[in-house]
Amino acid sequence: MDEIKFIKDTAEEAMEAAIKHLEKQLTNIRAGKASPAMLGSVMVDYYGSQTPLSQVANVNTPDGRTISVQPWEKNMLQEIERGIMLANLGFNPMNNGDLIIINVPPLTEERRKNLAKQAKSETEDAKVAIRNARKDAMNDIKKSETSEDLQKNAEIDIQSLTDTYVKKIDAILDVKEKEIMTV
Repeated sequence: MDEIKFIKDTAEEAMEAAIKHLEKQLTNIRAGKASPAMLGSVMVDYYGSQTPLSQVANVNTPDGRTISVQPWEKNMLQEIERGIMLANLGFNPMNNGDLIIINVPPLTEERRKNLAKQAKSETEDAKVAIRNARKDAMNDIKKSETSEDLQKNAEIDIQSLTDTYVKKIDAILDVKEKEIMTV
């Protein structure tokens, strides 16, 4: 019985991890409104080592269309600017000597559709991860040394868990698509 519970808990942890990963990936898909999370993937050369932008500068959004990056050390301005360009986010950073200002351009209809496709792709990856967790759990249940009845019940529980997490993913996608497509 404990073995079955362990298998179920492990499957649920894997499914929860897939949801968390999906949410993290979706924050990187911008929806027209400026957000510090848009620069979350930017790495900067800080004295020879690649460092996340958030560890060398303050990133703020003074308004819905602007991101400002204020380095903690003035000599980092060029490195931060280079890091933003290398991240290939489609932004054109402007360096005014004190801070870097990024104007977030409004999204075109075509760009919105591409971002929605990208969001769909990320949710498909999450669904695959959830189905893999289900498959692993089902295999572990079959290998377990418990009665057939307990195995059948555990398989039903795992399938129900899978359905729940797939619904969560669909709901997350719906919210993100609305956010992307709203002008």
